[in-house]
Amino acid sequence: MTTRMIGTTNHGFAQYAQEEIRRKAPGVKFQVLEPGEVFLIHTEVPLEEMQRSLQEDEPIFLRHVQPVTQELSITRTRADLDMLINFVQDLTGVFTPGERVAVQVRKAPGVKCEYTPYGVKEAIDPILAQTHEVEPVIQKPDRIISIYLTAELLYWGISKPEENLSDWSGGAVRYKQEEGQISRAVFKLLEAEERFGLDLASFERALDIGAAPGGWSSLLLKRGLQVTAVDPGEMHADLLSNPNLKHLKNNAGDVRFEEDAFDLLVCDMSWSPKQMSKLVFDLLDALQVGGTAIITVKLMHGKAFQAIKETVAAFGGQLELLKAKQLFHNRDELTLYLLKQ
Repeated sequence: MTTRMIGTTNHGFAQYAQEEIRRKAPGVKFQVLEPGEVFLIHTEVPLEEMQRSLQEDEPIFLRHVQPVTQELSITRTRADLDMLINFVQDLTGVFTPGERVAVQVRKAPGVKCEYTPYGVKEAIDPILAQTHEVEPVIQKPDRIISIYLTAELLYWGISKPEENLSDWSGGAVRYKQEEGQISRAVFKLLEAEERFGLDLASFERALDIGAAPGGWSSLLLKRGLQVTAVDPGEMHADLLSNPNLKHLKNNAGDVRFEEDAFDLLVCDMSWSPKQMSKLVFDLLDALQVGGTAIITVKLMHGKAFQAIKETVAAFGGQLELLKAKQLFHNRDELTLYLLKQ
């Protein structure tokens, strides 16, 4: 039986995710749902085996994946909601009473319906609660019902959050912008913390290379770290009074630190991978053995896999790559999670 899944990437990076999937499932076929971003996967690899493979060796560019176990024809009128309600009512033996279930609904661009994606969730949630005795939730579900709407079809699947690679709908991680937030760049570090299973508060001393205006430094300070920020540019005025911040108004290539001075190194610079990796390499003596590095790599010329390989090689074996991932808040870049050897 053919396994079908819907894969989602950041816009423009679907080809990279598909290349990674081909390595796992030779003969796999793809059908475009949203150009450059969302696609239907057809493979002869059994669903559970495919899900396990994606979790154990997670693709860099596949942001989210969901199973497709049912295709339902739709008319894009409110009659679809009645059809879907009857479909959910008739499900037997699928749910465990008391489990937390999230309904996540997405719609292909340009598809117009007489109902909204949220309207689909509103229609289904009461049936889940009344008929199947589960708890409809938005966050921290035990299982997720994934629905994707096109002009003619509704794709349906149920899975655990880890099988989707993200418990956010489509892997689109949304953070609330706080009052006084210095920049949206902080969302990248927040997502990295969550995605890589880090606890930034467990570190003590951080080196932030290319820090200005201070988005990443602000989060590290909020987590209680002592932060040394290196950048010739100005840091945000709200940070300068923080006693745990030391701002060196220099180029990173012009500073040196005592050996093992930091247990965390972060770098989010809009420089080429080659320039960035040289600056980081020259400061690696300051990162203690066993220390963590979180680094973004700009994808300059469309050679993404080569950029990762060359960047890691430029660290001279001093940093072990634990995971590379294009996060939702990355754009033409990806984020590396590394450990000092």
